[in-house]
Amino acid sequence: MKTLKGPAVFLAQFAGSEAPFNSLDGMCQWAADLGYKGIQIPTWETHLIDVDKAAESQTYCDELKGKVNSYGLEITELSTHLQGQLVAVHPAYDTMFDGFAPESVRNNPKARTEWAIKTVKNSGTASGRLGLKSHATFSGGFLWHTVYPWPQRPKGLVEMGFEELAKRWLPILNHFDEHGVDVCYEIHPGEDLHDGISFERFLKATGNHKRANILYDPSHYVLQQLDYLTFIDYYHEFIKAFHVKDAEFNPTGKQGVYGGYSDWADRAGRFRSLGDGQVDFKSIFSKLTKYKCDVWAVMEWECCIKSSEQGAREGAPFIQSHIIEAAERSFDDFAGGDVDKEHLKKILGL
Repeated sequence: MKTLKGPAVFLAQFAGSEAPFNSLDGMCQWAADLGYKGIQIPTWETHLIDVDKAAESQTYCDELKGKVNSYGLEITELSTHLQGQLVAVHPAYDTMFDGFAPESVRNNPKARTEWAIKTVKNSGTASGRLGLKSHATFSGGFLWHTVYPWPQRPKGLVEMGFEELAKRWLPILNHFDEHGVDVCYEIHPGEDLHDGISFERFLKATGNHKRANILYDPSHYVLQQLDYLTFIDYYHEFIKAFHVKDAEFNPTGKQGVYGGYSDWADRAGRFRSLGDGQVDFKSIFSKLTKYKCDVWAVMEWECCIKSSEQGAREGAPFIQSHIIEAAERSFDDFAGGDVDKEHLKKILGL
């Protein structure tokens, strides 16, 4: 068994234009004061990290890491959720996803894709320079608009979609492999990698690439009514990153999984602050510990009711209370020792 690391916090939902959220120093002090031990850094927040510079300069990475460490914190992972999303975009989403890219490549899907691939690769180089072993991202995809098969999907469509997705990602996965870093895809509705079966399809399409792994976030499984505990039994060997995020699903006679286009607070499925939803974190932490998952427990806050300030304050102690100090010996070790066959025969009456 292995003790999970944490508590840590994903900075994406807290970064902003006002102090202390507008600088790395400010956010580090804020996180440390709240009791966090690690931070997951979103690479699109340029006031927190210059990922292109980090890919070029070991000195810059050493200084960045040193700054974070000076606050008693560690960098858990870098995140390219937004750039990873842009590696593979169906044209129906071009207009909405263009906002994730710099103006120089907007209205130009080919240039946007090239920029996204380059930026994710740079994040892999930066992760290696920072001594990180895992990286958090989205897969993007081409098939989400066909997730509910009406009209019926033509034969071969799904296979072609995953072949193309793998084609986009294989050079990135190979690049990360060169730097000793795992790519952890957040299994998430809207992405082509949205459940276990779709992850398996992608894994097969990449030739079971050893760097294709999972960021486990149970909130997204609650919203699609997937068994998030058995998921760990199936895929624990691939879980190399962990978002601690709560959610609830309360279907009515008017709406269910799809939510009727309602706002977040009015949907049947919605995200909640830690402890306010339906996720069984005790069982999750137990399973991840049992399976020796070497991950940081990183809070991601997206509650539709509670303020981010309160959510951040409550997050660190919540995670700390769930981290299990893994047992180094079994309670019945007293019965151990070398095998004595004659003694065993006596016990068995042989």
